[in-house]
Amino acid sequence: MKRIVLCLLTTFSILVTNHAMAQTFSNPIIATDAPDPSVIKADDGMFYLFSTSNRIFKSADMVHWTRIQDCFTPKGRPTFVPGVKNLWAPDINKIGKRYVLYFAMSKWGGEDSCGIGVATSKNIEGPYTCINGNGKLFRSFEIGVRNSIDPFYIKDHGKNYLIWGSFHGIYAIQLSKDGLSLMQDSKPFKIAGNAYEGSYIYKHKGYYYFFGSIGSCCAGAKSTYTTVVARSKKLLGPYVDRKGQPLLGNHHEILIRGNSEWAGTGHNGELIKDKKGRTWMPYHAYSIKHPEKGRMVLLDQIKWGEDGWPYADNAEPAATSEQPIF
Repeated sequence: MKRIVLCLLTTFSILVTNHAMAQTFSNPIIATDAPDPSVIKADDGMFYLFSTSNRIFKSADMVHWTRIQDCFTPKGRPTFVPGVKNLWAPDINKIGKRYVLYFAMSKWGGEDSCGIGVATSKNIEGPYTCINGNGKLFRSFEIGVRNSIDPFYIKDHGKNYLIWGSFHGIYAIQLSKDGLSLMQDSKPFKIAGNAYEGSYIYKHKGYYYFFGSIGSCCAGAKSTYTTVVARSKKLLGPYVDRKGQPLLGNHHEILIRGNSEWAGTGHNGELIKDKKGRTWMPYHAYSIKHPEKGRMVLLDQIKWGEDGWPYADNAEPAATSEQPIF
C-alpha cells in the first residue's frame, strides 16, 4: 500500500510540475505603444526592454513587463538633432563594465539631418549620459549615408561593429574598443539593399542571420511591415536567400508577416534563448482592431529548420504560446 501511495504521489508531482512548466501566454506582451524593442538580460538577472520614445520596461520572464523610468532625465536628453526630443530605435548593450545605448535621432523627412547617438550608464535602469554632451556619434550628412537610423551593435572576432540604415541601404562600420566612437579611418560598408530597416544580426551554427523589416512601419492597421531574413558565412556578407540570391539585391525570406489580428509585424529585437534551448524574438505590431493603441510588443518562438533557416509557425504572430523558461 505504501508503494502504491508513493507511486501515486510521485505521478501527481510530475503532473503538477509538467503543468507548471507548460504555462502559456498570449500576445501582446506589452499592450501599449513601445515600438522598436531592444532587450537585454542585465547583471541583476532581469530582462530590460528599451523602446522608441525613451521608454524602459522590466521583466523577470520576458512575458510580464512593468514600465520603469525613462532612459534620460529631462535635462540629460540628447540634443545633436535640433527640434527632436525623443530617441528612435534604441539598441542596448553591455560593453566592458558599462551599459551602452545606441539610438537614432530623427524627424519625419529628415533623411540628411538625422543621425546615430550613444549614451552610457553603470546602472541598466539609467539615467543615461550622452557622450560629448549631446550624444552624437555621427549624422547622415557627415557619414554619407542617408536616413542614418536604426542602429545595431555587434561584436565579432574581438571587433566592435555598428549596423544601421533605413531604405537607403544597410551599412556596417567598425567602432572603437569602447564602442563610443568610430574606428579611425573606418568607412561605411554596404551589406544589404534599399528595401530594409530595423536590422539585427544573430549568429547560429556557423551562419550570420540578418533580420530586417520591409514595407511601411507606421500606418496603423494598414501597415505592411514584414520581418525578413537572409544569411551569410561572414558578418559583413555576402548575405543571400535560400536560392543564393543577394540581400544587396533585395532578396530575402519571409519570417513573420501580418494576419487578420496584427499588422506591421517588424523591427524585431534580440533573439533570446531560454533554458529549453528555444529561441524567442520580440517585435512590434499594430492590433488591427485597436490600432490607436500604437505599436505593441509581441513575442514569438523562432524555430530552426533542418536546413538551418529560421521560421515562425505559419509565418505569422501566434495568439498563444508556451511560456519561455529562464
